[in-house]
Amino acid sequence: MTDHHHGTTTPAPEAGHDHGQGNGHHHDHTHMDWDALAAYLEGEAEFLTPLLEQATAWLRDLLTRSPGPGPDEVRRVLDVGSGPGVTSCLLAQAFPQAEIVAVDPTEALLERARERAARLGLGDRFRTQVAELPDHIDAVGDADLIWSSKALHHVGDQAAAVAALARRLRPGGLLVASEGGLAPRFLPRDFGVGRPGFQARLDAVQDDWFAQMRAALPGSRAVVEDWPAILTAAGLRSPRSRSFLLDLPAPLEPAGRAQLTLLLSRFAEKAGDDLDEEDRATLARLLDPDDPAGIARRPDLFWLSAQTFHTARAA
Repeated sequence: MTDHHHGTTTPAPEAGHDHGQGNGHHHDHTHMDWDALAAYLEGEAEFLTPLLEQATAWLRDLLTRSPGPGPDEVRRVLDVGSGPGVTSCLLAQAFPQAEIVAVDPTEALLERARERAARLGLGDRFRTQVAELPDHIDAVGDADLIWSSKALHHVGDQAAAVAALARRLRPGGLLVASEGGLAPRFLPRDFGVGRPGFQARLDAVQDDWFAQMRAALPGSRAVVEDWPAILTAAGLRSPRSRSFLLDLPAPLEPAGRAQLTLLLSRFAEKAGDDLDEEDRATLARLLDPDDPAGIARRPDLFWLSAQTFHTARAA
């Protein structure tokens, strides 16, 4: 279930750019109110911070071991599709010599990014720019490191978007595209409510949504989602991929329960009608704060998800 981005943690419909129709129920899959989603996206990224910190540490290691600028020589970083800037600020902390540019088409999200950077004392080397992939990215300028997390799949022609980013890399620079991973698991297969396999059926709804969302994008082009091959076709070299886990064992702490409640609440609002009657009843029980079987009170609730990062380097 995903939001600003596919393959991570947020609920299906109303992620990215909304989509077409499902089971006779109409959903608007081509428009997103990112202003309204700002607080949700910020909370989601904060929840994922342990995973994102693993990824930025891996990037520093890659830059240390590979030819090209080392991590302390990275002078300019672009976070393309930055949203409210949680990852932008993590990148600023990981690369303390660099100017960080949070790039997003939504000014309300960039305002949150600026406020976060100021709170963290990063304002002197943090800036934002309104721009959208792929047409407006050339105005952003060049960088030693370009990060784009779960944003490329909201562009109709993903290969063209990758190529546009690759053109902005300085010699030896690194492009990081986070696409894919594993949807979160948070309950046993049979958790005593409804039919076993509830989460697998949520995944099926998400997969249908994602296909419809992609088809509805302007200029949508089908592409085999082999990200190392896409990066190589853009003229980059030495592709690598790695996934990182967010593994929070049962019993889930209050912050995790709150995140999961938001996730399933948004799923119920936007895609509940795409579930059968029994699964809708199960979802309602999970969201009922007074139900002993609900998220607020279950002792067996956990969180396990994975996010995949693909990198390649400019010549």
